[in-house]
Amino acid sequence: MSRDHSKLEAFTMADGLAVRVYRETRSFPREERFALQLQIRRAAVSVVANIVEGSARRSEAEYLHFISIALGSAAEARYLIELAERVGFMENTMPLTHGYERVARALSRLIAALSGSGQSPRPKAQSPR
Repeated sequence: MSRDHSKLEAFTMADGLAVRVYRETRSFPREERFALQLQIRRAAVSVVANIVEGSARRSEAEYLHFISIALGSAAEARYLIELAERVGFMENTMPLTHGYERVARALSRLIAALSGSGQSPRPKAQSPR
């Protein structure tokens, strides 16, 4: 059962952010081409690629697995962008970091819906001794 990834809010946002990440990391120093620049770009693409790949998987469990990986990649991209600003390679990263926060929220909602809970699981109550 193939799902249409292009109808997902998380996909649309993450796809736009990936393009923006490529544009905004062009000016990184040459020596960063295979370091931080590459890591940021890979994380940004990983978000979108995992949404697409998960959407093509047959089982709900596989779909959930790939959406969870996309969520992790969104967190990674956000951190790396913040790091790039702190070391002086990027300026005004707030639109990108807020974008990845929005993607993460959308992915979290999707994960909750796929898990059937709609909310985070509660810790088990301890039995009295």
